[in-house]
Amino acid sequence: MAAAEKPVLSRYKDRMDKSVLSLKDDFAGLRTGRASSNLLDQIMVNAYGSMVQLNTVASVSVPEPRQINVNIWDKGVVSSVEKAIRSSDLGLNPVVEGNNLRIPIPPLTEERRKDLSKIAGKYAESQKVAVRNIRRDANDDLKKAEKASVISEDDRKKMETEVQKFTDEAIKRIDEALKIKEQEIMQV
Repeated sequence: MAAAEKPVLSRYKDRMDKSVLSLKDDFAGLRTGRASSNLLDQIMVNAYGSMVQLNTVASVSVPEPRQINVNIWDKGVVSSVEKAIRSSDLGLNPVVEGNNLRIPIPPLTEERRKDLSKIAGKYAESQKVAVRNIRRDANDDLKKAEKASVISEDDRKKMETEVQKFTDEAIKRIDEALKIKEQEIMQV
C-alpha cells in the first residue's frame, strides 16, 4: 500500500473469501470412502530437483469407485511419486505397474474416519489463522493510514469494526464447511 492512499476494505474481504475457497479445495482432497481424482491434488513430489504437484508429472484417473490410477509420464519419477503417496497422511498404498500406479481405496474404518476428521480440523484451523493474519494486515494498514493523516481516528475505528465483521463471517463459513465435511467423513 502506498503511504498516501486510503485502505480499500473490499480487498481484505476478497482475500478472506479466497481463504474459505482454499479450504474447500483442501477438503476436496480428503477422501470420504470413494475414489476421487481430487484426492491426490495436495501431494507434492520430489521431481527434477524440486517439489512439484503430482498433477504436473502424471495424470490421475478414477476407473472405478474404489481405485485411482496414476499414469506417470517419466519413468525416472515413478519411485518419487510412489514415496510421496505412501508418506502422505491419506493412508494409501500404491501398487507399481511400470509407469502406472494403481491405488486401491480401502473402506474407511472408524479410526480412519476420526483421523480424517482431525486432518479436516487442521485444514480449517490453518485457514482461520490465514483469515486472522489478513485482519492483522488490514488493521496495520488502517493504523498507517491514520498516522499518515489519510483517515481520521473515527474512520479507522469504523473500518476496524468492519474488518472484524468480515473476519467473523469468514470464520463462521470455515466452521460451517468443517462441520459439513466432518459429517460427510463420519457417514458410513
